[in-house]
Amino acid sequence: MRKVDVSDDEELGELEDKTEALTLRSKRTERVRKRNAKKTKNTKPQSHNPLDLPYELVLDILVFLQPSDIFNLRRVNRAFRDFIALDEHRIAKSIISWRYVCLEKCFRLPVLTGDIDPSIRPYVMSPERQETLAIHKKPYQHVQSPDPAEVCTCLTCLLRWSSLCLIPDFAHWQKNLDIGEPIPIIRRGTYPEWNQALIASNADIMRKALRSPLWYARLLEAHLDSTTRSIRRQAANKGNKRLRFRMEKEDMESGSDLFLERSGPPSFDFPFHRDNYYMLEAYLPNRSWSAVRERWMYMPAEQHHVDLQYIVKWAERQLRKET
Repeated sequence: MRKVDVSDDEELGELEDKTEALTLRSKRTERVRKRNAKKTKNTKPQSHNPLDLPYELVLDILVFLQPSDIFNLRRVNRAFRDFIALDEHRIAKSIISWRYVCLEKCFRLPVLTGDIDPSIRPYVMSPERQETLAIHKKPYQHVQSPDPAEVCTCLTCLLRWSSLCLIPDFAHWQKNLDIGEPIPIIRRGTYPEWNQALIASNADIMRKALRSPLWYARLLEAHLDSTTRSIRRQAANKGNKRLRFRMEKEDMESGSDLFLERSGPPSFDFPFHRDNYYMLEAYLPNRSWSAVRERWMYMPAEQHHVDLQYIVKWAERQLRKET
């Protein structure tokens, strides 16, 4: 029989590699090891907190939110609340400057009594003058009268107060108007508790807006929502042939009031009763359409100071009569 040759490798069997890495021990390798360990220890985990972004970038992000979103964000935690409170004026002003260009000029804030020149304040609050304002301070069923010790009672500020107090009341009844449910009727001379609580709540919101620019922006947001819903309702009313504002779907989705700068029907008549809400399309006081300039003309912000000058002249005439 032929003899089978066996190679040397087969005789030795399968080789097993038992080579081990040499442990390097030197001052240089020790320094490198410590340096790498220090880098690993100091490496911060990736943050997902928006407040860790640069300050100006966070502000630019917040500007694109609606005021109601800012209120919700403020409730997330103390860090967000403190950040928003620190720069509330700047955030609100930036939001208003691009979202509520029209509404800001229609609904200006009345001046606080404490901000009036101390030399003029006694004339504004004098009992004789307050008696002459009885017709302007006559309470409506849906608007609470202002407190002379809190809000300036010049004619401009009285109208501003009434117009702004109307915003939360009009917004409160939007659901009724959308579904066609009648607004409760209040008999003349009666003061039901539910209505007194409602107008008191509206006045409280107004007082917050006087001191907080973010609350003021929230009021404007509410009125824009009420206005778009009212325009949509009136557009669906085929029997209403009146001239109305042109509003596209993009206008509603934009969250801006720029479409209200287009020509449209007069909108400055004060809804003196809630019955006016049914046909009210857009309540935008303190402006009038100029056919010559083909744009809306707004009441200047300085009108309050003009009224104060009239009050001073009135007080001077009263003093001359007494002497």
